[in-house]
Amino acid sequence: MNVLQIIPELNVGGVETGTVDFAKYLIDHGHGAVVVSHGGVLVPDLEGFGARHYTLPVHKKSLWTMIKTVKDLRSIIQEEQIDIVHARSRVPAWIAYFACRRTKAAFVTTCHGYYSSHWFSQVMGWGKLVIVPSRVIGRHMIDDFKVLPRSIRCIPRSVDLKKFDIEREPVEGVARCTITMIGRITPLKGHAFFLKAMARVVRTIPYAKVLIVGDAPARKESYRQDLELLARRMGIENHIEFLGNRRDIPQILAKTDVLVLSTITQEAFGRVILEAQAAGVPVVATNVGGVIDIIDDGQNGLLVPPKDTEAMAEAVIRLMKDRELAARLVAQAKEKLLNNFTLEHMASATLKVYEELLHSLNILVIKIGSLGDVVLATAALKAIRKKFSEAKIHCLVGKESRKILHHCPHLDGIIVYDVKDKDRGFWGLFKISKKLRKFRFDMVIDFQNNRKSHLLSFLSFARESFGYDNGKWGRLLSNAIKDARKEISPVAHQFRVLEQLDIEYKPNTYLELWPSPHDRHYVQMLLDSEWLGNNPDIVGINIAASAKWKTKNWPVEHMAKFCDMLAAKNVRIVLTGMEKDRPLAQYFLSITKSKPANFVGKTDILQLAALIKRCKVFVTPDSAPLHVAAAMQTPVVAFFGPTDSRRHVPPAKKLIVLEKKLACAPCYSSHCRILTHACMKEIRPEEVLREVESLMKENE
Repeated sequence: MNVLQIIPELNVGGVETGTVDFAKYLIDHGHGAVVVSHGGVLVPDLEGFGARHYTLPVHKKSLWTMIKTVKDLRSIIQEEQIDIVHARSRVPAWIAYFACRRTKAAFVTTCHGYYSSHWFSQVMGWGKLVIVPSRVIGRHMIDDFKVLPRSIRCIPRSVDLKKFDIEREPVEGVARCTITMIGRITPLKGHAFFLKAMARVVRTIPYAKVLIVGDAPARKESYRQDLELLARRMGIENHIEFLGNRRDIPQILAKTDVLVLSTITQEAFGRVILEAQAAGVPVVATNVGGVIDIIDDGQNGLLVPPKDTEAMAEAVIRLMKDRELAARLVAQAKEKLLNNFTLEHMASATLKVYEELLHSLNILVIKIGSLGDVVLATAALKAIRKKFSEAKIHCLVGKESRKILHHCPHLDGIIVYDVKDKDRGFWGLFKISKKLRKFRFDMVIDFQNNRKSHLLSFLSFARESFGYDNGKWGRLLSNAIKDARKEISPVAHQFRVLEQLDIEYKPNTYLELWPSPHDRHYVQMLLDSEWLGNNPDIVGINIAASAKWKTKNWPVEHMAKFCDMLAAKNVRIVLTGMEKDRPLAQYFLSITKSKPANFVGKTDILQLAALIKRCKVFVTPDSAPLHVAAAMQTPVVAFFGPTDSRRHVPPAKKLIVLEKKLACAPCYSSHCRILTHACMKEIRPEEVLREVESLMKENE
């Protein structure tokens, strides 16, 4: 594979050295290694073993520079045929994230610092996978950056043992005491507290020598001057030596007796600790951040509280006076280092993350419509799962229809979009899009195909999106097809989108639903309450369509007559409907003689599915229960009037459509414009009875 690492600069530092070491590992193991940075002293080393380096201004926090650099980086990604883009700092991560958007490269980040949760740092949590060097940083990214735990991969940083395999300078008696601190000169590294601790050490060990390796950034040069002044005020300036940035760290450690890390904030890891341990140097470190992943106090190093200068001084003095303790700590540190923190451990674990990235696929299906619309999507969900068997597939659904997919075996999860309440309006749209981005979707399949769903597809920042360009912001999709507006079934209409993914619509494609054992038990109790528990000849009737579509309803008088005709043939009837249909059900019961079992408002969608499964035939207007009956493979008689059956009938094994081809139909109107409702009235009870009896005989 071809890997591009992007970092601000390649000057001396733990992250920079690790980048170069890893690039060499990639080359040695047959992979391509490219590094993009602003340059630095390590570039010749990088190019010396065959890696490629590109110089771009990826260190500048200038918005205009970052925007221009995105295009340049994208060209490099395409030219080098990069598979993985690995960002190791914030400015490079912003550039790399958007550069990857129009390429096939996967984006991954490593969090080398304990970043503040400022908006500018958020990009470090946007990798499809986020590598952290310690448990503390992992917890920080989950709690403060809201990265999903499943996206976190903990890979400790490492040290190249060969670099530090240098013979240590011998210590004769107690004539030498060299204490070293290595790190950038910034207040967070705790240099002031280190100097105060060293003042106490010098009073106990007058021949102690203190080395401070590292330098202050140009904008913090005054801080170094403050430290030099502090050393003079404490009278230890003759014991202190500021060495600045150095590339001979192994040689410095070879003559060091104790390494001190005095960081006062949450240290991401502490690579310098590993370097000291590899060189055989005992370590005193503050008990912060990822340090506790490296040092077990009293076993392979000594830990002290941050800012506690007295404890730090005592720990250093203890190691200098107790050489046996120091030797034991060094031996145990090397053992843990060899088992956990070698370059081979880090690099091989990182390669596994890359392999996971290349073979992982996160898919979002959007279907935030009504109950019936979500049921109609179940056939497509099954086909998507069959095509992408190893993918992580989620479905975005509305709050009212979420239960339909609770037991769906084709999904790894559902995401609820509460359009009417919690997620209402523009702010709600922003919140749900932010939530979608956390899943790092590679692909969005938009079956809703309206402005809101197209916008959510775009704001999810998925690599690809599929749907219809129907004039409702379809251009926000990366792969939009024109809606031919042919009179095809709703499921076939969905599969036209899936054809772009080489998923074909087949004649044996059916809907599915998954009522639980609890749902079936509830339905059994309902039937038992009406003495229907063991009756094999039950016909279900759905009393009404949605409140918006009253024109779809079969006249209640026709329904009452039909029920009486069925009852005369010793067929028991169950009445289904929603809570809103209770008044209509009461009127129906007042005009019928047969008194069917009234289950209106007593079932949710999956309980209804279990109930319909117990019916020998189900009768319904064009509505969600029609799709439920098709999914449960119950023979069904469906009424169509104001809507066209060719566009709305679900695939079913046994389905009879009753539809009158009137001049005014289909009108797709929620009220009858000629006030006759003839399209539904002309479906006579006798006609329905014949079809029901025919299906019952076939189903015996």
